[in-house]
Amino acid sequence: MDLKKKKNVLHPRNIHRSGYDFPKLGDANPALKDYIIETSFGTVSIDFANPKAVVELNKALLKAYYNVQNWSILKNSLCPPIPSRADYIHYVADLLAADNDGVVPTGSGINVLDIGTGSSLIYPILGDRIYDWNFLGTDIDITVLNHARSLIKTNSGLPKKITVRLQEHKERIFDGVLDKDAYFDLVICNPPFYKSREENWQKTTKKFHNLNQDKEALPVQNFGGYPNELWCEGGERKFVRDMINESMRFKKQLGWITSLVSNKENLKPLIASLEYNKASKIEILNMTQGQKAIRILAWKW
Repeated sequence: MDLKKKKNVLHPRNIHRSGYDFPKLGDANPALKDYIIETSFGTVSIDFANPKAVVELNKALLKAYYNVQNWSILKNSLCPPIPSRADYIHYVADLLAADNDGVVPTGSGINVLDIGTGSSLIYPILGDRIYDWNFLGTDIDITVLNHARSLIKTNSGLPKKITVRLQEHKERIFDGVLDKDAYFDLVICNPPFYKSREENWQKTTKKFHNLNQDKEALPVQNFGGYPNELWCEGGERKFVRDMINESMRFKKQLGWITSLVSNKENLKPLIASLEYNKASKIEILNMTQGQKAIRILAWKW
């Protein structure tokens, strides 16, 4: 299955392929207008180094394109870039289509598990609005889940399609959150990337100064992030390896299992683990988040 994409080009079904329509977005969310600027190239944009600007952009996108009228995140929580999150949804939809005579299955017959759903609830929201799928979102933080529940309650249609559940055992992923008879056609995950707080801060500082022309400004993380959203012991590689190992125990309840992989050097050992454990199917889907290449590792038992 050829699911590769050209560099810096969003999925063909992604409605954000042509960039941001700022007049339309400003009408959808007037608060965004305070952050719209003219760049040195004479184009219209926002200051992506400003966390408040990024949040207002997301609110505008969700209102203008996905009929989500009430969206917010907890303070300091991860603020997801909407176009790239939609790309993930579209690419995993292609995985399901490959098993369905090339047709993307839509509707409540498709059940998706979102590992680490976060306070933004972004993957369930997009997956529901784009393909009408059902979602179970899990997280290890009850405060985050309470915020996610408020988003579900205050947006039309979401209560019937999305539920969230606390993972009480922080070292586990599937165990403890899957009902005995539950089946999920698809698993999605954006794992913690960094190995430590220090590594996260080093990369954040570098990214901030790349975006901000004022080199004396104190770094801020423009997309935010709680500690458990950004780092864990062993980083991304260990988290996904744990997903692989634990998913084997639930192979009868899980269809396609997928995870974002930011560091390409992690792919080889993760694929080796899947091959060693005799996964029936392994796919690597190439996509882009801004100027950064990123991959989706997908497997089936």
